[in-house]
Amino acid sequence: MEDLTLLSGRQWIVNQKDSSTLEDCSKVPVIENGLCNRCGSKVECKLPSGKLYCRACIGLGRANEGDVLVRCQNASQFSKLPNGGMTWNGQLTTLQQKISDNLVLNFKQKKSSLVHAVTGAGKTEMLFQLIAECMKNGKRACIATPRIDVVNELFPRFEAAFAEIEIGKYHGREYQEPNLDQLTICTTHQLLKFYEAFDLLVIDEVDSFPYVGNDQLHFAAKNAVKKDGVRVYLTATPTEDLLEEVKQGKIEILKLNRRFHGGLLPVPREKLFIKPFLNKKGQIHANLLAEVKKVVRSEHPLLIFVPRIEQIPIYLAALKKKLKDNNVKIVGVHAQDSQRIEKVAAFRERKYDILLTTTILERGVTFKNVWVIIVAADDPIYTAASLVQIAGRVGRAKEDKTGLVLYCYHRYTKNIRSSIKQIKGMNK
Repeated sequence: MEDLTLLSGRQWIVNQKDSSTLEDCSKVPVIENGLCNRCGSKVECKLPSGKLYCRACIGLGRANEGDVLVRCQNASQFSKLPNGGMTWNGQLTTLQQKISDNLVLNFKQKKSSLVHAVTGAGKTEMLFQLIAECMKNGKRACIATPRIDVVNELFPRFEAAFAEIEIGKYHGREYQEPNLDQLTICTTHQLLKFYEAFDLLVIDEVDSFPYVGNDQLHFAAKNAVKKDGVRVYLTATPTEDLLEEVKQGKIEILKLNRRFHGGLLPVPREKLFIKPFLNKKGQIHANLLAEVKKVVRSEHPLLIFVPRIEQIPIYLAALKKKLKDNNVKIVGVHAQDSQRIEKVAAFRERKYDILLTTTILERGVTFKNVWVIIVAADDPIYTAASLVQIAGRVGRAKEDKTGLVLYCYHRYTKNIRSSIKQIKGMNK
């Protein structure tokens, strides 16, 4: 790309011989002292030529020993809009406003924050004034989240709230040419393409896979912010490392234990199953089917969570067979589904009554009036945090504050117990 201003704050790899023309950019070896400068990983793999290359970030293009990592750090200039480009004129609750004011104050004081708010507290709306403060000072912000679905959920909401600003949207399923966006919304993997770009970095769902426990993505998040930049972390279930930073005074915790509508979090019901949820003939357990039919009769959209991708078609076939006389529209979705975005949108528009899913929809997505059944809630894939998040899909609407969250299990696990304890604790 000829216009390097569009690449301000970006980093990319070129061959040694091609780097000489990029005089206004800084350059470092992409592999240096056995480490990858793009993702921070230890490099041990070799090409047939004997050169090292990084396996950890190969999805962004191969980083070979001898190649150069170009970093374009031209000072980006943005207009200082009087209201920060914000066109949202909604009203925050008193509790939300307090969090919002503290976020703005911390940003002005260059202090990082952890927002620990229950699911459905209205975290997105509480960010608006913070983003506006950043924009009106001509600074640059990024909202990153581990999940593509959350990016797709956040983008139209910010587009409507900041109609005067061009917003960049980047994730692996939807290619877009790099642009000099004052506000960027992307997956955390996309942060590997930035270097000291942002004055403000917000990481939503910070406890979520694949960000949690991923050294590569933590390295990317650290590098993407300017040296004097500010970070804001959002979660309903904070991780131990973040709570430790709070104890050390590195970040300030801001708590909100109430949903925006003032209602309580739905406490999950529990149902013990002795026999398998599906028998060897692929027939669904009568008690599980009865629970599904109850939701169908209530006319609430239903999310059914199963632990693994390969189980989706089996449950789909079993449910379709048993519900064919009820005129129920049902579909399955998972992370590798090429129609994932379209199916989620169709479910939101009530074109389907039941959506079978894996943990890809455990957080960051809102479906009006939805109820939830978790099959095999005792499976190790469901951590206490993910169970809390799944339960948090229910009761988010002001006119429908309650609803069904059902844990189906064979054995009562520590994670089931812990998630219910956390939900009850938040309700106190």
